[in-house]
Amino acid sequence: MRIKTLAKIAVFTLVISIVLVHCKNKQGVSGVSGVTGWKYNDPKSTDFVVKEGIVTQTPMGMVAIEGGSFTMGEKAEFVTQPRDNRQRRITVSSFYMDQYEISNVNWREYSNWMKVVFGKSKPDLVKRSIPNVNTWREQLAYNEPYLQNYFSHPSFNQYPIVGVTWEQAVDYCAWRTDRVNELALVKAGIINAPNFAAIDSMPYDSIRLRFIFSTQKYLLQDSYMPEPGPKARKTANQSSPKVDMSDGIMYSDYRLPTEAEWEFAAYAITSDQNDIVPEGKIYPWAGQQTRLTDRKNMGRIQANYVRGRGDMGTSGIANDRATITAPVNSYMPNDFGLYNMAGNVNEWVLDVYRPSSFEDVAEYNSFRGNVYTKNKVSGKDSFGRDVFEIDSLGRIVFEVTEDLRNFKDPDPQAKIPTDTLDISDVLRPVINERSRIYKGGSWKDRVYWLNPSTRRYLDQGMSSNNIGFRCAMSMIGDIPQVKRKR
Repeated sequence: MRIKTLAKIAVFTLVISIVLVHCKNKQGVSGVSGVTGWKYNDPKSTDFVVKEGIVTQTPMGMVAIEGGSFTMGEKAEFVTQPRDNRQRRITVSSFYMDQYEISNVNWREYSNWMKVVFGKSKPDLVKRSIPNVNTWREQLAYNEPYLQNYFSHPSFNQYPIVGVTWEQAVDYCAWRTDRVNELALVKAGIINAPNFAAIDSMPYDSIRLRFIFSTQKYLLQDSYMPEPGPKARKTANQSSPKVDMSDGIMYSDYRLPTEAEWEFAAYAITSDQNDIVPEGKIYPWAGQQTRLTDRKNMGRIQANYVRGRGDMGTSGIANDRATITAPVNSYMPNDFGLYNMAGNVNEWVLDVYRPSSFEDVAEYNSFRGNVYTKNKVSGKDSFGRDVFEIDSLGRIVFEVTEDLRNFKDPDPQAKIPTDTLDISDVLRPVINERSRIYKGGSWKDRVYWLNPSTRRYLDQGMSSNNIGFRCAMSMIGDIPQVKRKR
């Protein structure tokens, strides 16, 4: 009787396996089209290329954040602050975000690369990659040691970069996209690693952009012309490797997070094991206290901020132990594993500021600041390919096709010239198309600004010693298994 039962189980298993194989073939994931029956990747046919077995990888230094719906906007009211972020229900898609704020050593890697590649040919571009250390100077304070050492001294390697504008942060994201994708192509055998030692001997006028990463919206000129690798696919009229996002090798753009993504990530919105989503958090951590309450860490402060006038931090557990910024891995992470989503430094986000953002908002992936562009073509090369126009800093010139920064904007202050005061509030900067949001609170801020729903703004070309940033990236394909804290 037992032998018969085992035989039935074996037959049933075999049938199921055959059905699964048949379904797999029908879905076209085994190299055969599920709708025509023709083979994929067959040079004897049309050589239609279909990549299989591509596994979504979390980018280095980032955390995979599963998106969802949440109540965005104010969680507390402060009578002297404007109500410019009233509650609304929205949804964000899944994305990646840096676990830590970008540090000084991260930024020095960028500025060093710019110096090596553009040091002789485009010094203006190198200058653009240097943070403004003068932001440490204050009229009635002696901060010269920070001005001289904060960015360059190894003791501050893991401290957050400050003194960078929104525009510089966007440049960094573009550079990081370029470098990470370049390394991915090198590892895949598509190109060889560039020879940086030969860059100085190359005449700038002969430099051409050999690889266009189609995911980038803000590209830096490649000045070292990497050679094709052993696995590069070529055509008769193509001297450079043919690769794009459909090959599954390159990553999406690194960018600043949108305000909605940043706020969602800061609050670490997840459902519990009963599928209940607790909301109404004041800070990125649970509870309404700025100190830890568990027995092991009782009394330990959870963020770097100012408790009161003159209190910038002292030694010991009773304070934040940081007189200025603290290393980017300081304090406890939130439930998404992100560090310093409150305090330490404020962080630039992608959005243009409007006090009425809560009134004109998309319910999915809310964002204000879309500017649609296309590459400006100056002609064709000898192979018939487009040659893109390059500006004086070695960047591709873009043509704006549609500017939606003021879309449905009821605020007349957005039309005020940048050199006039906002008459509605002389203590606040003027609001215009260059006003960018920063969030999170900093080492110089009171506890009110640690609430992730609070928001401030600054011109995208200005910087401060209490504003830094972290990068985000849109998620493509399957959502990796996200570790959740229960």
